[in-house]
Amino acid sequence: MREMGTTERQAKVQEMQKSAGPAYGGSFVASLVSAFTLALILHGLRGEDLHFGIIASFHIWLGFVATAQFTGALFMKQSNEAFSINTSYQLVCYLVMGSILTVWK
Repeated sequence: MREMGTTERQAKVQEMQKSAGPAYGGSFVASLVSAFTLALILHGLRGEDLHFGIIASFHIWLGFVATAQFTGALFMKQSNEAFSINTSYQLVCYLVMGSILTVWK
C-alpha cells in the first residue's frame, strides 16, 4: 500500500474542510428539530421538574435514538467504540436538552 504524498494529504484536508461547514449546519438544524420534538413530548407529558426531564429524556433516547443507532451500526458494521462514542454523545445531548426544557419557564 502506498503512502499519500504531502500534496495529496493537503488536498484531502482541504476537501474535508470544505464539506465541514454544510455538515455543521445540517447537524445544527437536526439538533433544533430534536429539541423541538422533545419539547413537544415533555410538554404533552406535563414535565415541569428536572428529575422528570432527565428520566423522560433518557427513555426517549433509549427507545428511539439508541435503538436506531444500534440498528445502523449493525448494518454498517461499525465498531463498538464508534457506536459507543456516537450514542453516548446523543445521550448527553438529550439529557441536557430535557433538563433545560423542563426547568426553562
